Amino acid sequence: MSNFRRWLSLVNPWYWVKALLQRIGTMTEGRGFLKAGLILGCAVFVVLVIVGMWWSRAPSQFDVMAQAQNRAEAQGHSLAVGYTTAATLEHLMQTLLDKPGGYLMNDVMPPGLWLDNMPNWELGVVIQSRDMARALRRDMSRSQSQSTEDPDLVIAEPQFHFDTGSWILPSAEGEYRRGLRALDSYLNRLTVTGNARAEFHPRTDSLANWLGDVSTRLGSLSQRLSNSVGGRVYGVGMDPESFSETPWLEIDDIFYEARGSAWALVHLLKAVEHDFAPVLEQRNAAASLRQIIRELEATQRPLRSPMVLNGDGFGMVANHSLVMANYLSRANAAVIDLRQLLQSN
Repeated sequence: MSNFRRWLSLVNPWYWVKALLQRIGTMTEGRGFLKAGLILGCAVFVVLVIVGMWWSRAPSQFDVMAQAQNRAEAQGHSLAVGYTTAATLEHLMQTLLDKPGGYLMNDVMPPGLWLDNMPNWELGVVIQSRDMARALRRDMSRSQSQSTEDPDLVIAEPQFHFDTGSWILPSAEGEYRRGLRALDSYLNRLTVTGNARAEFHPRTDSLANWLGDVSTRLGSLSQRLSNSVGGRVYGVGMDPESFSETPWLEIDDIFYEARGSAWALVHLLKAVEHDFAPVLEQRNAAASLRQIIRELEATQRPLRSPMVLNGDGFGMVANHSLVMANYLSRANAAVIDLRQLLQSN
C-alpha cells in the first residue's frame, strides 16, 4: 500500500513543484534575497503554465439558431432571411476576441507568446470567417452582378482581412472589432423596412460560390495534413521526383489550424442550412449538407493524447494528422457533390 501511495505521489506534478522549491531552499540557505527571487520566479512560471493550459482550451460549439434568436430578441428584431448566417459570423469573430485569454495570435508576452496550438486554431477560424464575409459582400447581399455592394459589408469584409499578427498601431483586435461594428449594423438593417434595409438573397449560385471556397480550403488542409508522412508530388511543370513533407515542428500547427477551420465551418454550415432551406429543399440537397456537417463534427472529438502524434500510416503509433485529413477529405468530397447538385439543371 505504501508503494502505491509513493507511486501516486511521483505522478503528481505538485509533488515535483514542492520538491523543486525545497531543493532551491536548501541550496540558497542563508541567502534570503536569492532564495526569495528563485521561489518567486518558480511560482510565476507555474502560474503562467497553468494559465496557458486554460487559454489553450478551444471554445465549445454553440447552437446557431438559439444564438441568433437570443440576439434578435435582445435587439427587438425578428429572424429575417440571412440573419442567422450573419449573426453566426459575428459570433465566431466575437468568440475569438472574448474567449479566455482573448485573441492570442499577436501576443508578445507570456503565456500567450509561448502558445502555438490556440493561435493556429484561431487562424483556421479567421480564414473561414473571412471567406464568409467575402461571400456575403460579393454574392449573398446582392440581387445580381450589377447591383450595389452593401455599405456595411464593404467595411466589414476588408477589416476581417487585416494582418492577424499585428500587435499595435493598429492592433488586429481593434480592426476586427471595427469590422464587427459594421457587421452589427448590417444585421440591424436586415430587419428594418424602407431604403435603409439590408438585403440577403439565398440563391443557388451564391451558395455554390461560397461552397467552392470551402472546397478549396478543405482540399488544401487535407493535402497539408497528409504531408505529415511525406510523399512524392506530381503536377504540371513540377519535378516528378519532388518530395513533400511537413516539417516536424509544423505538424501540430497544421492540425490545430484544420481543427479551428472545421469548428467554424460546422457553425456556418448550420446557419446556411437554415437560411438557404428553400434552395436546399428544391434541389433535394438538405441531406447532403447534413452529411458534410457530420463529417466536420467528427473532427471536434477530444484529442486523447498530450500531443499530436505523427506515426507512420500503418505503424504502431497513431497519426492524428492522417485521421483529420480523412474527415476533411470526406467532407470535401461531399461539398463537391453538393455543388454539382446545386448547379445541375
